[in-house]
Amino acid sequence: MVRVLAVADEVVESLTFGVGLDARPDVILGAGDLPFDYLETLSTLCDAPCVFVPGNHDRDLHGFRQGRTGWTRAGLPTTDPGPGGALNVDGRTVTVAGLRISGLGGSRRHNVGPNQYTDFQQRLRGWRLRCGAAMPASKRPDILLTHSPARGVGDADDPCHRGFECLHPLVRSLDPTLLIHGHVHPFGARPRDLMIGDATISMNVVGYCEFDITPGSREFGVVRRRYGA
Repeated sequence: MVRVLAVADEVVESLTFGVGLDARPDVILGAGDLPFDYLETLSTLCDAPCVFVPGNHDRDLHGFRQGRTGWTRAGLPTTDPGPGGALNVDGRTVTVAGLRISGLGGSRRHNVGPNQYTDFQQRLRGWRLRCGAAMPASKRPDILLTHSPARGVGDADDPCHRGFECLHPLVRSLDPTLLIHGHVHPFGARPRDLMIGDATISMNVVGYCEFDITPGSREFGVVRRRYGA
């Protein structure tokens, strides 16, 4: 079992003091729209790697490259643009703490801000992710980490919070155990975990959710949860 702490959108101050955590998580997942120093604090406090995707309120991380000599953008030296030491998995698949994690950040385009995409753009990004994550069934991702939910699966009807239809075929292709997302604030409600596809569970982790998951299987269990800050 791997212990995961998944967070999104709303800062829960008590977590920065370790309050509310049941044992130390093995990995931190950030589903977007959180201060990068908050993710750094959680990663340091828990002594655990952090994996994240950007949300529509995060800075534009496109064009940054990490090489042997450090970070560059447009060929010029720069500093780490994201949370220090964290892995941005937007558009790629990584293995961390024994878990295979695929990522697709951003929201539906509703203004001129960064990390926003039309349906066509997100569908193309999802296709590239599928191609990059091509693997035998035994190596499917355990988790698909997104900022926005799929259309009709925990989203809303306003232009900003509508989910992406293209996440449905992406889930069918990747077949993860969990789709972890944020973006849709609960405002005092308790969002239900919903099925997407035949075997994937979609979880809204605004606030935080601590859970155990067995890599390569469908076994997982929620340990502790807070629906919003």
